[in-house]
Amino acid sequence: MDQIILGCVAALVAICFMCLYRAWRGPTVADRMVAIDILGILVVGFCALWAVYTERGFLMDIALAWLLLSFIGTITLAKYLGGQQLDE
Repeated sequence: MDQIILGCVAALVAICFMCLYRAWRGPTVADRMVAIDILGILVVGFCALWAVYTERGFLMDIALAWLLLSFIGTITLAKYLGGQQLDE
């Protein structure tokens, strides 16, 4: 089981570096926004793997809270980039 979790962590780290590259070199703001959003999803993945490895359930609560904050931030940024007011 430890090797499976280690393999998943290695894959998440590799994807994390790819997202950081896209956030740094993204040709448009939308590309950077998607890369940062995927980084938030990767943090949730790390929390989920750590919760499975340590058998601590409160880490899943942290992952869910992170997902909600990431979703609200993505919607807010999308509305801003679309030229809409935040109260519409």
